[in-house]
Amino acid sequence: MYQRILVPLDGSDTSLAGLDEAVRLALLHGATLRLVHAFNTFKFRPGHASHASYASLLPEMKAEGERLLQQGRERAERSGAKVETKLLVSLTLSLSELVAEDAEDWKADLIVAGTRGRKGIERILWGSEAQHVTRMATMPVLLVQAPETGATG
Repeated sequence: MYQRILVPLDGSDTSLAGLDEAVRLALLHGATLRLVHAFNTFKFRPGHASHASYASLLPEMKAEGERLLQQGRERAERSGAKVETKLLVSLTLSLSELVAEDAEDWKADLIVAGTRGRKGIERILWGSEAQHVTRMATMPVLLVQAPETGATG
């Protein structure tokens, strides 16, 4: 049923729970996983007070994204899953827009994303990138909550 499963990663336990579920589905269906890490630069456009300091951080941000993707790849490949990775960077799109657009371009059958499962006022104040993806995506989205460990994150 699923042949192409896209998984956004940010290095959190929550996104790793999403990855683990995606690996199980990929193995069950013989699907390929596409792990993505997204960041945008629109908050730091030229002329913004922090642009100079941000420009010096961009290579580090890219390197960290690549490191997270490599760790995710290794984790999935240890289970025998077929994996590819992609770093998503945009000047104008939000993280959720980047993920939804890449899923569409790649012709993903499913997006599997970890979510913190915020409730009440915390959900209103902080929102959820994963929930934004569900509103933008043209394919099914599976939200996976990480098991509670007593710590927030």
